[in-house]
Amino acid sequence: RHGLPLRAAALHYPLRHPAVASVLVGTRSAAEVRDAAEQLARDVPEDLWAELRAGGLLAEDGTEA
Repeated sequence: RHGLPLRAAALHYPLRHPAVASVLVGTRSAAEVRDAAEQLARDVPEDLWAELRAGGLLAEDGTEA
């Protein structure tokens, strides 16, 4: 719907919380490291987070509902 791979949203999600400064990504190969970097470089549309909040999947502060 938003043209964003789930793994991109999953990497960006914890970084939305003000208490989170970094995310540690487990990888097994250089290709996975490159992929993680590419996903983190993607822009996540605010509409995605708004939809998740509207659907009751995220609380207003961005945490799980």
